[in-house]
Amino acid sequence: MLQNVVPAEVSLVCVVKPDEFWDKKVTHFCFWKEKDRLGFEVILVSGNKLTRYIEPSQLTEEFGGSLTYDHMDWLNKRLVFEKFTKESTSLLDELAVINNGSDKGNQNEKDRSMDFNYLPSVDPETVLQTGHELLSELLQQRRFNGSEGGVSWSPMDDELLAQPQVVKLLDSLREQYTRYQEVCRQRSKRTQLDEIQQKVMQVVNWLEGPGSEQLRTQWGIGDSIRASQALQQKHEEIESQHSEWFAVYVELNQQIAALLNAGDEEDLVELKGLQQRLSDVCYRQASQLEFRQNLLQTALEFHGVAQELSQQLDGLLGMLCVDVAPTDGAAIQQTLKLLEEKLKSVETGLQGLREKGQSLLDQISNQASWAYGKDVSGENKENVDHIQGVMEDMQMRKQRCEDMVDVRRLKMLQMVQLFKCEEDAAQAVDWLNELLDALLKTHVRLGDDSQETKILIEKHRKFVDVAQSTYDYGRQLLQATVVLCQSLRCTSRSSGDTLPKLNRVWKQFTITSEERVHRLEMALAFHSNAEKILQESQTFPNQCWILNNLMKLKLLGNRCWTD
Repeated sequence: MLQNVVPAEVSLVCVVKPDEFWDKKVTHFCFWKEKDRLGFEVILVSGNKLTRYIEPSQLTEEFGGSLTYDHMDWLNKRLVFEKFTKESTSLLDELAVINNGSDKGNQNEKDRSMDFNYLPSVDPETVLQTGHELLSELLQQRRFNGSEGGVSWSPMDDELLAQPQVVKLLDSLREQYTRYQEVCRQRSKRTQLDEIQQKVMQVVNWLEGPGSEQLRTQWGIGDSIRASQALQQKHEEIESQHSEWFAVYVELNQQIAALLNAGDEEDLVELKGLQQRLSDVCYRQASQLEFRQNLLQTALEFHGVAQELSQQLDGLLGMLCVDVAPTDGAAIQQTLKLLEEKLKSVETGLQGLREKGQSLLDQISNQASWAYGKDVSGENKENVDHIQGVMEDMQMRKQRCEDMVDVRRLKMLQMVQLFKCEEDAAQAVDWLNELLDALLKTHVRLGDDSQETKILIEKHRKFVDVAQSTYDYGRQLLQATVVLCQSLRCTSRSSGDTLPKLNRVWKQFTITSEERVHRLEMALAFHSNAEKILQESQTFPNQCWILNNLMKLKLLGNRCWTD
């Protein structure tokens, strides 16, 4: 055992035996015979005689010396030193492999990816901390302090020798660890760049691949509101899928911006290239989605206006197809006003349809600018033909309705004229009745002399002329109603009762007028004869002749009053 553990520099080994050993007087000690084989001398001494061979300053207190020594402290330091030496040496080898491997310029990507995942077996920070703590313990010097009256122990020779070893290992570790940190930083940066590039390519490949293919297959605008709404719903699903990738784009853009702010010069070009490509693809795809959404929204509005206009045309056509029989001119005017309002509303709707259709055609014509080289003339032609067909169909339907409105308007105006003629004819009958009533009740005087009677005759003649004009006016109106009824195909009208009334009133008026004329003529003859007799009586005072004429005048007067 001694031969295996005692260094070669040792020439004497003192085996200290306790006092009880000497009391037993057991003296089986033959180590002196092995001196030549062992290379050092072994003696057996008691504790109080050990100072014969070793200076007291080199012996501990238990052997009668003055050397202060803490064996547990030395042992702990020794264990820590040996552990640190082992770990640091192994760590230095690992760091050297990692650092030297990162410096190889001709290393392929596969080896580099393996180096990225290579980590030391122990934590360098922990080893460095252990070394610093150990060095601090080794550098502590406890010496005798006379003022305090105490004693302290001094480091052993092996502890003093361990200090430069620890310092050397710490310096090497710090150097290699600094290089390792730079390697890790470069590798982390490269890994981060590779991850960003990979994510960028994932976004770009999806947007230029499946995302663009989804848009390439969506070119229709639908042929109705329901079809356009279905296309909008499909587009919203496509937008939802794109939104997930746009969210990744926003995150990547923030990461790239952060790296650009803190990145090295050699990484700026690559990062800016990735950022520019990602932005170009995302903005192009976003503009295509927005364009498609606007196109579908315009198409939906176009079909909405077309449907509303179609309903307006159906309502107007239904109104025109129903034969109306208004009761008076006011109802006809109201119907005409309603027709004009509906026709104006149709015109406004058609104008709105043209505007929406033209806007939709303009948008469709711009689709080729982002079609990725795909020939979209076929799809565009189909959409254009549909839009133009809808507008032409609406224009033709409106024209047909306008023609029917013109016919209905003419018919309504004829009805207005018919009602006006009937009203005026009835008014003529009323006027004749009023003239007849006036003739019977107010036209009764015969005049006081021939001059007044002549005036009354002249007035009566004018009165008869007015009645004749009223009667002729009524007959003309009734003839016009007959023509209008034939044009309007009216089988029976209220004007059929007006003609008999007109003729009956006119007949009564004619009889009464003739009677009036006869009385006025008799009165005129009476007054003329009377005036003649009066004049002749003054010239020829012949009583017999005068009496004879007076008798004739009396008979004439009686006849006049009797008539």
